[in-house]
Amino acid sequence: MSEEHPNSASHSRVLNALSGKQVLITGTTGFLGKVVLEKLIRSVPDIGGIHLLIRGTRHYPEARERFLEEIAASSVFERLRSEEPDRFEAFIDTRLHCVTGEITEPLFGLASHEFDALAAQLDAVINSAASVNFREELDKALAINTDCLGNICELSRRGGNLPVIQVSTCYVNGMNAGDAKEALVNPARSGMVQREDGTWDVDEVRHVLNDKIAELRHCYSGNVLAEKLVDLGIREANRYGWSDTYTFTKWMGEQVLMQALHRAPLTIVRPAIIESALAEPSPGWIEGVKVADAVILAYAREKVSLFPGRRAGIIDVIPADLVGNSIILSLAEAVSSPAEQRIYQCCSGATNPLRLGEMIDHVMTEARENHAAYDRLFYRQPTKPFIAVGRRLFDRVMGGVRLPLSLLDRVLKLAGSETELKALRNVRTTMELATIFGFYTAPDYVFHNDRLLELADRMGSRDQTLFPVDARLIDWPTYLRKIHLAGLNRFALSHRRLPRPTQRRKQNQRAA
Repeated sequence: MSEEHPNSASHSRVLNALSGKQVLITGTTGFLGKVVLEKLIRSVPDIGGIHLLIRGTRHYPEARERFLEEIAASSVFERLRSEEPDRFEAFIDTRLHCVTGEITEPLFGLASHEFDALAAQLDAVINSAASVNFREELDKALAINTDCLGNICELSRRGGNLPVIQVSTCYVNGMNAGDAKEALVNPARSGMVQREDGTWDVDEVRHVLNDKIAELRHCYSGNVLAEKLVDLGIREANRYGWSDTYTFTKWMGEQVLMQALHRAPLTIVRPAIIESALAEPSPGWIEGVKVADAVILAYAREKVSLFPGRRAGIIDVIPADLVGNSIILSLAEAVSSPAEQRIYQCCSGATNPLRLGEMIDHVMTEARENHAAYDRLFYRQPTKPFIAVGRRLFDRVMGGVRLPLSLLDRVLKLAGSETELKALRNVRTTMELATIFGFYTAPDYVFHNDRLLELADRMGSRDQTLFPVDARLIDWPTYLRKIHLAGLNRFALSHRRLPRPTQRRKQNQRAA
């Protein structure tokens, strides 16, 4: 008799719902997409198949080759390689299907019959593809965060109203203050028309933005054009009530989906600031430097000691594995109990708030007491404190420091110096980081996730163990000091590449 897999479907509504199902995932070259993919392979052994939409590149024109080189070789799969190497490789060989396509192209760049064939195979779609660059060129942000969602809607329609799980962000809330619930978000500033269904008509806004983009393209080119498109995105986002191009275009994407899929199953999952894993696939797993990490890294390298922010403000951090689990719970609900529209927020602010001042203090304490344990993060113990001050005071201090340093740097250049004054470089780094992330460190909103927690309760105790989503599981001192900083040091600041599965098989064969 075969041994039962530890994640058997008994008493699990999630595993029962996903048994035999075929799911398309976009965005698996990104951080969160990898987390979702790894969790599905490891914890949902009876899933029918996973299809990945992957854009070909010059080096890897075919999706499967790019998957093997860039995704399967990721450290996110270390646990699977260690615990279940044969099952992992068998899954990749038999149930992992790669589709070469571009999400921003009509029908993903596929022929119509190929697109139809793909839709016919699927039971649901998870769209985690996005540009998460806060200062992205406006045309690029619109293309991937807003416009391409028409392709997702068309796939759903051709598949007979396939359920769609859209990964958005809590920060579609924009400049609205107060309690941010799991509901439609209104623009903080006017200038749009609201429809009878409560959504907002973004078609006219998109036309206006595209006209402005075309005008810039007519007048500029190269790096100058790119800078103009970044500035345009920020300016237009601010005009309608968002701090940056990313959150503005993600909000517009929500409107596109809610209007086009008003009779099809749609679930929008909004994470807050996604950071390293709390527990799975391993504590601290992360890829790249995220929102809070850019500031932590600048402090660790002694480039920043002053930053705009409210120490009492809630900085809403959520570990990546809790976000991935939220997506999987939403997927299971969508395929088993289709409904027209649902919105869930994956966040910590309302249930287990982390204050900016607390985060800063934990990082500084760990740096003071144990910096040597993080050899890639801290080259030495930082000698300066990290201080958060109000925006007005920050601007006055930076303005007062920058002018004399600029003058001194100019004098030194005239005297023959070829390098920029280090203090001036640090001021510029601080101001650049403040421009990008200052909105997130001085919050006047609190994200709520009552509906997500209700979903977890409905799924039952077995799934709360297999797919935890509750931020109250986080002990912030332990997470920040021992899990997150260790994860940054081990994963984000390491450039290790692991053998892809086919390479591992060849190595084993040679060893045998």
